[in-house]
Amino acid sequence: MTIKLWLLLFLLFLSFLGKGQEIVKRKVSDSLTQAKSSTTNISEVIIQSAPRKMKLNDGNLVMSVAGNKDFKTSTHLLDVLRKTPGVTVDQEDGIFIGGRIAPAVLIDGKPVVMSNQELQAYLRSLSPDMVESLEVNTNPSSKYDAEFKGIIDIKLKKNTGLGWKASYNGNVYINKFNYRENAFNISYHTGKVTYNLQTGYNEGISTYRYQALQRLANTNIMRTHTDQEDFGKMYNIQVGADFRLNDKNRLVINLRGNFRSHDRTRNGSLFTTDKRETQTVLNTANENPTDYLQDNYGITTDYSFQNKGFKLSFLGNYLSVKNKQNDDFINRDQATAILLSYWKSDLMNTINIYTAQVDVSQKINEVDIEAGIKYSSSDTHNNIRYDTLSAGNQFVFDPARSNVFSYKEKIWAGYLAYRQKMGNLQINAGLRFENTNSISNAITMDSVVSRNDLEWLPSLSVNYTFNKSSELSLSYSRKITRPVFSQLNPFRFYFSPLNYWIGNPYLLPSFTSQIKATYRYKNWITSFTVGKEKDVMTRYPLYNPETNVLEYLGTNLPYRNFAVLETSFPIRITKWWNITSQFTGYYNDEFRPYLDEVFALNIYNYEVRLNQVFSLPKGFTVNLFANYESKTGNSLYIIKPRYTIDVSVQKSWLDNKLNTKIGFNNLLDSYEQQLEFRHKQIMDNRLTHWWDSSRLVFSLSYTLGSSKYQVKETQKTEEENRAR
Repeated sequence: MTIKLWLLLFLLFLSFLGKGQEIVKRKVSDSLTQAKSSTTNISEVIIQSAPRKMKLNDGNLVMSVAGNKDFKTSTHLLDVLRKTPGVTVDQEDGIFIGGRIAPAVLIDGKPVVMSNQELQAYLRSLSPDMVESLEVNTNPSSKYDAEFKGIIDIKLKKNTGLGWKASYNGNVYINKFNYRENAFNISYHTGKVTYNLQTGYNEGISTYRYQALQRLANTNIMRTHTDQEDFGKMYNIQVGADFRLNDKNRLVINLRGNFRSHDRTRNGSLFTTDKRETQTVLNTANENPTDYLQDNYGITTDYSFQNKGFKLSFLGNYLSVKNKQNDDFINRDQATAILLSYWKSDLMNTINIYTAQVDVSQKINEVDIEAGIKYSSSDTHNNIRYDTLSAGNQFVFDPARSNVFSYKEKIWAGYLAYRQKMGNLQINAGLRFENTNSISNAITMDSVVSRNDLEWLPSLSVNYTFNKSSELSLSYSRKITRPVFSQLNPFRFYFSPLNYWIGNPYLLPSFTSQIKATYRYKNWITSFTVGKEKDVMTRYPLYNPETNVLEYLGTNLPYRNFAVLETSFPIRITKWWNITSQFTGYYNDEFRPYLDEVFALNIYNYEVRLNQVFSLPKGFTVNLFANYESKTGNSLYIIKPRYTIDVSVQKSWLDNKLNTKIGFNNLLDSYEQQLEFRHKQIMDNRLTHWWDSSRLVFSLSYTLGSSKYQVKETQKTEEENRAR
C-alpha cells in the first residue's frame, strides 16, 4: 500500500474518529441531563452540534455561503461548489450533480447567458462573501425547461444601501506554468436604478497528458502518448442597469461581450509493435498546433410587474457565438524525421439563439397557480475543410474528412403549475409540454434529418414538516435531454492522428423518469433517487486492426436504470474544529449492444468527501478537504479509483476589506483518470487522462465602497447550454 493511500486513510480515520466521539458524548449527555443544549468535556475535547447552515426548500438542499466557515478558505464560488454536498467539479471545472448530471446554473432564480468557459470564469470572479446561499435541485419541476435535470441556484447578496461598491478578485495558479485570473466588479445604486460593470482578464498556460494502449488478439500493439500545452487569453465585459420604475414595475437590461483565444501545442508519439512486442512496426512523432478564437455577444431584457398576489414577467435573450479554429496534423518517422503525412483543417462555426418567455402567477390564500410559455430559435452553421499534402508537395482538398453541417431548432413550450400548503403539508404539481422542430443537414454528405416531436412532461412533489428538526419530501419528474450541437455534428475531433470521435446527426434525445425522497433531521440530510433513462446518449469505441484507428462513435443505448443515495452531516468537534462529511453511493444498470454482443452489468460505486475547517488564533482559518472515488465505469469500461487532498489557509485584514488565501490543490497529484476496457477478448484498450490540477494557489480580494454587493447577471436558457 502506497504512502499516499496510507495518508488518505489516516485523514478519513481522523474525521470518523470525530464522529465516534460525538456519539459517545451524546450517550453520556443523555444519561446525565435532559437539557435542550449542553456542552460536555471529555478528556478536554469539546463536542457540540454544528450551527445551522443547511436546510431544505421543497426537498432541495439550501446551503448558506457568506459567513459559512466551511467556505472561508475557498478562493471563489467554483471552489465553494467543490465542497458543497451533492455537487462535483471535475479537473476541467465541469459541474455535475447526482453523479453525472450537468446542471443549469441560475442566478437569483434565473439562468445565466454564458458558454461553459464563460460561466466558469464568472464563478471564479465571485468570492464566497458575495453569495448569500446555494440551492441544489436534483429533481426540478415542470416549471423549468425539460432539459434541466438538475439546477444550482445561486442567491447573490442584495444591494440595500445607496452609493457605490467595487471589488477586485485575483487568483494565481502555480505549477510548471502559471495561470492568472482577474475580475473587477463595480455597482452604483441611486435608489431607483442600479448600474453595474463587470470586467475580467484571464491569461496563462494549462497542460494535459493523454496515454493509450490499443491491442487486439492476433494484431499489432500500439501505444499513444500526447502532451498538450494550452496558452489562453480571455477578456470579458458586461454592463447593465436595473430600473425600479415604481413599486410594481422593474426592468433590467444587460449587454455583454466575451473574447477568447487559445494557442495550443500538442505533441505526441505512436509506437507500434507486433503482437509479441519483439519487433517495431511503426514509431512516429506527431505535432498538432492549433489556433482558436471565439467571440460572444449577448443581450438580455428582463421585465416584471407585481401587484399584490399577481406577478407577470418577460425574459428575452439573444446570443451570438463565432468560433474559428485552424489545426495542423504533422506526422514524422521518429528515427529519421522523414515526413509521413501532413493535413490541416480550417473550421468556421456560428451559433445564433433567440429566446422569449412570459410567466404569470397568482396567489389565492394558500394556493399558488403559475403558468408560462416560451419560444426559442437556434441556428448553428459549421464548415470544416481538410487539406492533405499530396505527393506533389501541394495541399489538396480532402472530401473524406471535410463537411458542411447546419442545424436549426425551434421549440415551443408551456407549463401549468399548482402549489398548495395545508398545515405542515405542501403539494406541488405541474405539467409541461415541449414541441421541438429540428432540421440537421450534413450538406457534403447529402444527409438531412428532420424531426417534429411533442412531449408531455409531468411533475409532482409532496413535502411534510414534522417539526423544526425534521421534514420529508417526495418528488417525481419526467425530463428530456436533447443532444448538444457537437454530438450531432458528423466531424472528426482528434485526440491523436489515429484516435478521434465523430458526431451523429441521427442521435435521438433521451428521456428520464425519476423519483426522489429526501429526509432532514437537524443538519443531517439524506436523499435517495431512483429512475430510468431511455435512449441513453453515449459514445462507443470501434477499433480497426488494419489501420490502428480507434473511433468513438455517438449512439443511443436502449435504457439504463440508476439509483443514487446521498447523506451529509456536519460535526462540530470543538469550537475551532468543524467537519462536514458526505457519502454518496451509486448504482447503474445499462443495456448496451456492442458489435455482435449485448452487455448488461450492475455497476456499484461510492464517493466519500470530508471537509475539515480549523479556526486558529489571530484570525487564521485552515481547511483540509479530501475526496475519494471508488472503482466505477459502465458496461464497456472500468474507471479506476482516485482521490485528492486540498489544503488552504485564509486570513482577513483591514477590517475584512482585504482577504488573502494560499492553498495547494490536489496535494499528492493523485486525481488522474484511468480507464480500462472490460472485455479483453474484444479489445485491450487502456486510457489515462491527466490534467495539471496539482498546483499552488494564491488568492487576493479587496472591496471598497459604501453599498452592499449586487451584480445582476444575464440569463442563459437550455439552448445556450447546448451551444458548446
